[in-house]
Amino acid sequence: MAEPLPGRDIGAAPILTEAAPILRMEGISKSFFGVKVLSDVDLVGRRGEVHAILGENGAGKSTLMKILAGAYQPDSGTITLDDRPVQFGHPRDAQLKGVSIIYQEFNLLPERTVAQNIFLGREPVHGARRVDAATMEAATAALLAELNVEKVISPHTLVSRLSVAQQQTVEIAKALSYEAKILVMDEPTAALSPHEIAALFERVSALRERGLCVLYISHRLKEIFEIAQRVTVLKDGQRVDCVDVGSVTTRELVRMMVGRDLSAYYPPHAVAADVGKVRLAIKGGEVPGRLHDINLEVRAGEIVGIAGLAGAGRTELAESLFGAVPFAAASIQIDGMQVRIRSPREAIKHGMGFVSEDRKADGLVLPLSVRNNALLAVRNMGSW
Repeated sequence: MAEPLPGRDIGAAPILTEAAPILRMEGISKSFFGVKVLSDVDLVGRRGEVHAILGENGAGKSTLMKILAGAYQPDSGTITLDDRPVQFGHPRDAQLKGVSIIYQEFNLLPERTVAQNIFLGREPVHGARRVDAATMEAATAALLAELNVEKVISPHTLVSRLSVAQQQTVEIAKALSYEAKILVMDEPTAALSPHEIAALFERVSALRERGLCVLYISHRLKEIFEIAQRVTVLKDGQRVDCVDVGSVTTRELVRMMVGRDLSAYYPPHAVAADVGKVRLAIKGGEVPGRLHDINLEVRAGEIVGIAGLAGAGRTELAESLFGAVPFAAASIQIDGMQVRIRSPREAIKHGMGFVSEDRKADGLVLPLSVRNNALLAVRNMGSW
């Protein structure tokens, strides 16, 4: 007989409507090498709410959440869950108490299945301590069904074959498997398309209705107003204020973040007089099965947006322009000169750069230093 599956019981959860505090972080301070990154910060999270954490880069948002998740220990301050003081010496301690965090860089093993990732290190076993794969996959299927993604994500699928949005959903399912009471989401929409963001918001709203406290870190003010009930603003490691989203304006939030009024959030758009000659021209671009009849011009001093739904070919177009998956047929001109771009090396030689969609998997060599990664594209250029 199989041993009980570690984690939560699968089943319908009650919908909680009361705004009872479940989390209190009081007087949290943290320094690194003598530099104070958090100073006496308070945060209260309620059941059944999405609580946004807002601030500029370096404000202390991620550090505060890593303290909550047990990755860091505070220099001073207290944390209480359900009115009980807690101390987390390790992320595992926080998970067992119902605190889960989904980082921008997912904690998934790409060559393991969805089920293996969700129950990594706590697999159900039977007999001579053999993994009970059937029980594990059935529990995973139930978790995916709760998130309404059982038709697009299978417990048997390798994580490496999933999109970024699907991997994020696996992280949410993993959090549910730990009976999460508090779910921290760090910049969850950074790499998602608009329709993927809409799907994520539906899942987050469902989690809120189940009584979870979702702590939501984002720089995107539009998202804060769309999904959150309250927002805590940090600046230079200190809490500026905590306000109801319905009682504050975008301008007021920006003022809290930067400490002053801004006359404009973005620089003015370029006008026709600011746009120069054609720098890049593509005509008749073809990649069998990926792109058809691509015609594009990019002029000096302008930004050209590439829009479309998932699968429309946006990423494929960028990869083909850079020679990662070269055009099978195309007329390519750079500054009026006909060129051939059959590889990234040739693209770089012609003055092109490329920032990949998945920087971790496709853009960086993680074991190398920042310096060596920065120099990858320019080393050996003399031999090209």
